[in-house]
Amino acid sequence: MADASTRIALLSTSDTDLLSARASGAGYAWANPSRTTDPDLATTIAGADLVVVRLLGSRHDLWPGLDAVRAAGTPLVILGGEQQPSAELMELSTVPIGVAAQAHHYLAEGGPANLAQLHAFLSDTVLLTGEGFEPPAAIAAWGFAERPAPADHTRPRVGILYYRAHEASGNNGFAHALADAIDGTGQASGVPIFAGSLRSAPDELYAALGTLDALIVTVLAAGGSVPATAAAGGDDEAWDVERMASLDIPVLQGLCLTSSRAAWEASDEGATPLDAASQIAIPEFDGRIITAPFSFKEIDADGLPRYVADPERCARVARIAVNHARLRRTPNAEKKLALVLSAYPTKHARIGNAVGLDTPVSAIRLLRRLRADGYDLGDTNQVTAILEQAASSGDDTAAGDALIHALIAAGGQDEEWLTAAQLTDAHVRITRDDYLRWTADLPAELTGAMTDKWGEAPGNLFVNDDGEIVLATLRAGNVV
Repeated sequence: MADASTRIALLSTSDTDLLSARASGAGYAWANPSRTTDPDLATTIAGADLVVVRLLGSRHDLWPGLDAVRAAGTPLVILGGEQQPSAELMELSTVPIGVAAQAHHYLAEGGPANLAQLHAFLSDTVLLTGEGFEPPAAIAAWGFAERPAPADHTRPRVGILYYRAHEASGNNGFAHALADAIDGTGQASGVPIFAGSLRSAPDELYAALGTLDALIVTVLAAGGSVPATAAAGGDDEAWDVERMASLDIPVLQGLCLTSSRAAWEASDEGATPLDAASQIAIPEFDGRIITAPFSFKEIDADGLPRYVADPERCARVARIAVNHARLRRTPNAEKKLALVLSAYPTKHARIGNAVGLDTPVSAIRLLRRLRADGYDLGDTNQVTAILEQAASSGDDTAAGDALIHALIAAGGQDEEWLTAAQLTDAHVRITRDDYLRWTADLPAELTGAMTDKWGEAPGNLFVNDDGEIVLATLRAGNVV
């Protein structure tokens, strides 16, 4: 057990280091220099026998107050925040390089036990307390987290992938909360899995992920080997997601926001620019399906953040993932799909509008691919007739035009041309009762604003004489 009378200040930009230091029971003072003021950092290191700095960044990002630590002769260990040691930062330490390298090993493995032994190691080798220490204990690079009960393997299995550092520090409740929500659907089993990174993950991890029916990912994108080299105008071919794609399962992004739930709820934007980039925009390059925020960073009484899951948001993400997992086990011929084209502004000329893209031709080729892959488009209908005409003529452009004109004839969204007959004969109709049932769990503030703007449901826009909301659609078997 580390001697608590020896005071070591740990300044780390990794909150999991700080959580592990607290849980270790050793004599640590701690702070995250990325969000702590200079006076508070000075208070943290005051009276410390030794200072350890672990920084995700370069030497230029170091706290200037470390100059005073060095001048005072207090032993200083400076380390990088990645799994691999940073020679640039390590050489700034005042302890022997071998001591700094071993200190990095303790932190790279992580967890309360290793942080306790780090304290003992530095106390013994630098401060000469003679208390003894154990070498760093290896923590598995990846693994299945323990669950209260074994998963029901008769159901689809949905993985929740989160960082190994969260597992080591005990900050893994958010992943288990999402697994509980998946189990709670009664239609799938949640499988929490921890790992260091997808960029350098071992083949064994990918083999294990391939046994799942769907995967919710909370870690950074897998495509770039080095995050700093991923940039617009760079080498597009350097973004490689071949292993991710080879899983052949739906991969969803579960958002663990770096803001509190209160800040998220009060914000008009929802996600901060950092979260929007790292958890929404960049993961799309991996081909991930973006879901919703389900976990938030809350600060506790000691000033340390933990990931705290929100039950309602967990249920939302769980439903999305379970539906994808169940869909994967559904034969193509039984799947029901909707191909939705934009129509804004609501004029016939704007159906399928997309700048620089040929939406009608894309729709024809997508429908052709669906048919080839076994999806049920029916035998004889307007859509199959258009596809067969295109097959004989080889003219996808004409087929795309025919598809758009067929949608217009079905009603379109242009009020100036919409007829009572089109409203009456529409294939898809939504009754008032169905609409109210579908929107029953929306916030009253939102539904109230909609009622104030548009009147009581179903309103009077695109509504037939029976009070049903109608959609301009073409029906082709199981595809709308």
